[in-house]
Amino acid sequence: MRTTTAPETVAELIARQWGDHRPGLKHEDGVLTHHRTAQEAAARAALLVDLMPAEAEPHLGVLLDNTPEFPFWLGAAALAGAAVAGINPTRRGPELARDILHTDCRLLITEPAHLPLLRGLDLPGVRVLVTGTEEYEALLAPYAAAKPGEAALRAPGPDSRLLLYFTSGSTGAPKAAICSQGRLAAAGASLARQFSVGPDDVHYVCMPLFHGNAVIADWLPALVGGAAVALRRRFSASAFLDDVQAYGATYFTYVGRAIQYLLATEPRPDDRVHRLRLGFGTEAGAVDAARFAERFGVRLVEGYGATEGGASVQRTPDTPPGALGRAGAGDDLAVIDPETGTECPPAVLDGDGRLLNGSAAIGELVNRGRSLFEGYWRNPDAEADRTRDGWYWTGDLFFRDAAGFLYFAGRTDDRLRVDSENLAAAVIENILARWPDAAAVAVYGVPDEVAGDQVMAALSLRDGAVFSPEAFEAFLARQPDLGTKMAPRYVRIVPRMPVTATNKVHRVALRRAGFHCEDPVWHRTPAGGYTVLTASARSALLARYEAQGRRGLLQHQARTAVAGALPPNPRASNAGEAGTVSSAGD
Repeated sequence: MRTTTAPETVAELIARQWGDHRPGLKHEDGVLTHHRTAQEAAARAALLVDLMPAEAEPHLGVLLDNTPEFPFWLGAAALAGAAVAGINPTRRGPELARDILHTDCRLLITEPAHLPLLRGLDLPGVRVLVTGTEEYEALLAPYAAAKPGEAALRAPGPDSRLLLYFTSGSTGAPKAAICSQGRLAAAGASLARQFSVGPDDVHYVCMPLFHGNAVIADWLPALVGGAAVALRRRFSASAFLDDVQAYGATYFTYVGRAIQYLLATEPRPDDRVHRLRLGFGTEAGAVDAARFAERFGVRLVEGYGATEGGASVQRTPDTPPGALGRAGAGDDLAVIDPETGTECPPAVLDGDGRLLNGSAAIGELVNRGRSLFEGYWRNPDAEADRTRDGWYWTGDLFFRDAAGFLYFAGRTDDRLRVDSENLAAAVIENILARWPDAAAVAVYGVPDEVAGDQVMAALSLRDGAVFSPEAFEAFLARQPDLGTKMAPRYVRIVPRMPVTATNKVHRVALRRAGFHCEDPVWHRTPAGGYTVLTASARSALLARYEAQGRRGLLQHQARTAVAGALPPNPRASNAGEAGTVSSAGD
């Protein structure tokens, strides 16, 4: 029997599934009831209690695709009072070992497909369990009759650690954010209320469960609302509609460029034949959100809430297009100029909602009020940087309009400085996304030959489109909110946009490669207009860098690109398909 009492722990949500024999977990091999998923979690909780060394931190690593075993072990950790570290399968070698050892995992749950990743790694004190094997089934067999609440390492409470989820590693080693059961249960309950999640819903989980988005914004609200969960092993743009139809999905989450990949698939007569009513995520952009709604008949809601829990922006019915909403309850959010520490002036928007004073209005989003941030595992320096001066610094760029609505403008490391003017990459991306021939856009800074940065854009074109420099220049001239410093100096045409395992654009790899790549690169001359960067033009350009003593910056970019961030010319046949993501973290 379900109850409407607000949950205090995720363990309570798992236990509520006991005795509920409706469909609860759908996946490629069949359907399991809510009761069965709770039963499987309880069995693994009992096994976990027996396998975890008494002196160890109660942490286990989960190196799995989105298979039923992943939510089983999430539930097991909740019941046992343990914590799961989601291990990114696109990490390699020492970086992968570092993630496992840094989070003090004594057990590592993986599958045969990922065993090659572990070969040769030094993982002292870590026991590896391989799902889908006879040995694994034999280990579990004695615990088949276990029930929720019977076995625990520590009694689960609201303050119990449940997740150690890695945040972006673009500027250093990824940080493991601590997420407690109480905060996660509250987040799931909040989203379930916001989106009216009920037992008739089916939440389609196509984003990776090792990332906070899929767990916090998809799996948890389904648990709270009694909805079923449908798992896709790895995100696939071409399989999305078939899955949504087959599973009867009503809700999904997305991050990064997933929406662009879906829009890049061939339109079908049955694009609107489904039960899907809502998509919730980040970074779709207003242009692509409108295109998605027009094609699939599905509303996309952009949200903001970091895995760390330090700040949240909540959408209200009067939120204007392009905005995310206002500060969440209890938050005192401000947009701060990181150089001066003062609050940025309100944004000036034209009649179409286009930003006209970005250089002044864009700053870092800071929470000056109470924060739910629970720290990083064994990383006091990162904690101190995040909470300096008694405020929580999100690391994200925003601007705020005169009515107090907040708009996302990118990450702080996506800020460019062009001719002494600060620019945000995301703002320029949103403008370039209006170009009809663009399937995906990424904007990033490359060193200027004299000082500061220049704007470079990577464009992936729609099927059948051919880059026309004249048409692109004419498009730029028609954009009233494209500032004089914003037009890309360099345009790289990529066959597909390089992305991380969570479908976020891999700007670090793009930035490092610069124009050291095999893809066509177009260069905007000082007089205006784009010309292709031929070998002779490249040599002349490099000579100008040499004369200013800045060629070493470009050489460093080329070396690091080749050394392992991403090949300079990544090529794959189907954007967004499983197996096409790059090898770095978020």
